[in-house]
Amino acid sequence: MKGGTPQSAAPIPQTSAATDPTGQGRRRHSKGRRFRVVIDPAKTSSPWWIPVASAVAALVFCGLLIAASGLKPLAVYAAMFQGAFGTAYGLGETWVKAIPLLLCGIGVALAYRIAFWNIGAEGQFLAGAIGATAVTIYLPHVPGPAYIPLMFAAGALAGALWGVVPGVLRVYLRVNELISSLMLNYIAALLLDDFVFGPWKDPMGFNFPGTPMFTPDEQLMTFGGSRVHLGLVFALAATLIYGLVLGYTRWGYELRVLGASLEVARYGGISIGRTILVVALFSGALSGIAGMAEVSGVAHRLMYGISPGYGYTAIIVAWIARLHPVGLVVASLFFGGIIVGGYAVQTMGLPASMSLMIQGAILLFLIGGEMISRLRIVMEEPEGHRISSGDGVAALDKGGDGAWG
Repeated sequence: MKGGTPQSAAPIPQTSAATDPTGQGRRRHSKGRRFRVVIDPAKTSSPWWIPVASAVAALVFCGLLIAASGLKPLAVYAAMFQGAFGTAYGLGETWVKAIPLLLCGIGVALAYRIAFWNIGAEGQFLAGAIGATAVTIYLPHVPGPAYIPLMFAAGALAGALWGVVPGVLRVYLRVNELISSLMLNYIAALLLDDFVFGPWKDPMGFNFPGTPMFTPDEQLMTFGGSRVHLGLVFALAATLIYGLVLGYTRWGYELRVLGASLEVARYGGISIGRTILVVALFSGALSGIAGMAEVSGVAHRLMYGISPGYGYTAIIVAWIARLHPVGLVVASLFFGGIIVGGYAVQTMGLPASMSLMIQGAILLFLIGGEMISRLRIVMEEPEGHRISSGDGVAALDKGGDGAWG
């Protein structure tokens, strides 16, 4: 204060576009950076550990639900593991459940390799079971040793014909295969019901909805007194062929190219429509073989409820295995163990359907994990200058619209 007059406060310097054309003053007085989550369009696959982490997270989530019911989650999981893998009988039953899962899983994985989203493995499985049973119904005088080859061929053919329908609809009519293959599942289930409740129903079966029992010539051989049957050889052989074709043949290379980029495949002279039809045929045939193996090796007849949802579970098997041959075997055993373990925990007061809860949780967490793996955190300044934390290396994108990473 000087001479009784208060000293005026120094004015705060103001900046504008005219006085500060570079914008440095505005950035210096900005309120700070903002963060935004975006989907990385360049990322088409997630790390290998995402399916494993998703499965673990699903087990933790289901453990919380088990704890809410008054049981100890670790004790329940230990009982499931013991029931599925802890005894020779349990391990054999796990392989019995893994056989159709592996065959259907290979079929689904083959289709997914070219981004043909076949979710009709359940219907193709049922079609294969119907085709194999038709041999026993309409060819009663075939020499005994010819039954299994004929049933195998009929099951594969029925599954292939059922599987190629969505391929034909997509190639020639541009119908989404997700819808068509799903609808065909219900048609196959109703067709099976019509047979076992109608013309194929066993007249001596005490009104049970099923066909007459197969003769020994119509049943697959089993190993070591267990219920593990010749279908295991079919499944492992299919896995080996799948891996060799994808890794060491020209057709396998074309499948990988088509799955990576439709435009590159077209530029390379690959017949996209023909490839889709061939893959749809083989995909359906593998699921059809699974149906044949189930009726001939396990049930020994076609009956209502022959499948507990093998075709749908095979979709989870293929995704958690990342379409890899060895991963398919491991994932099939894992989910086979979940099914068998679900039966083992019934003595603890839990329903066998708990295995369905675990399967659904794994699928939910797997989809969530795949989505999260594609997210990127983008850091923006108010003027539009952007810094991304894509792979841990910050970069400045001046005026760009795409996220780095």
